Amino acid sequence: MKFNFKIVISILLIITVSIFILFIIKKNINVNQNKNSVLKIVERNKFNMTSKKVLLNNGVEMPIIGLGTWQLTGNVVENSVYTAIKNGYRLIDTAYWYGNEENVGASVRRAISDGLVTRKELFITTKLPPYGFSDYEKAIDDCNERLGLGYIDLMLIHQSGSDEKKLYRAIENKIDEGVVKTLGISNYYTKEAFDDITSDAKIMPAVIQNENHIYYNDKEFQEYVGKYGIIIESYYPLGGRGHTNDSLNNDIINNIAKKYNKTPAEIILRWHIQSMFIVIPGSSNENHIKENINIFDFELTDEEMNRINILNTGKRYENW
Repeated sequence: MKFNFKIVISILLIITVSIFILFIIKKNINVNQNKNSVLKIVERNKFNMTSKKVLLNNGVEMPIIGLGTWQLTGNVVENSVYTAIKNGYRLIDTAYWYGNEENVGASVRRAISDGLVTRKELFITTKLPPYGFSDYEKAIDDCNERLGLGYIDLMLIHQSGSDEKKLYRAIENKIDEGVVKTLGISNYYTKEAFDDITSDAKIMPAVIQNENHIYYNDKEFQEYVGKYGIIIESYYPLGGRGHTNDSLNNDIINNIAKKYNKTPAEIILRWHIQSMFIVIPGSSNENHIKENINIFDFELTDEEMNRINILNTGKRYENW
């Protein structure tokens, strides 16, 4: 039988074209899937100013404003937490290092007992350092026991350290057990540090809690981790103890405050949430606690947001 090269070449050409078409179709499907994923992340990260919550990348809703309790202890922290809950706060932030987890838990249980709120409506955050423990799963259980609230809504690695990967794995395991609902990290400021801590993660962080205020806010880092649906949470939202006057006395902030008949603190906190930063201002002053959550009845314009954005110096107050 005579071999027909023309037929063979035609068949090969058809096969080649078919493969190319399939490649283009698959590429378009992947592009559309990626676009859909991005859209889902954007939608997930959208702050709801009515519910005052944001949907995290693990499907859990987190309040976008809460009470920080650093340097608050004993009756002071118990009264502050109770006052906060009474005035609408649903996010309370504590840490092993703060030495007040038991007090925070006692105050929350009192608020629940008094009918102010249910446990399900609250979001309790605590943190552990990645060193100083031989058994990190037990350390997490101990935090949960001190709080006495059944489970921990968000467990953060307080900062980088020698055992950060061990603590990360321990938090993942405790999520599997239901002891912890959400995993996060704190004081991680660079792409390299973030990539390293998450290099072999089974569960990506949902929250990164960092120093963040009008003079330091890394929008480039926010955008980078935002690809994973991660939200930045601001500690020191008003500059932190010893530095609040730097922020509250700023002329730009005060001029905007006069326009809206608001305090400088309210303007700054509103800027945070419009920038998609969760905020946890700390205070033991009842009036300040009430004031700090009074930020949902006005909206800063794009021009006002930009005026505040340019205050960024790129320099943090702390170096941990």
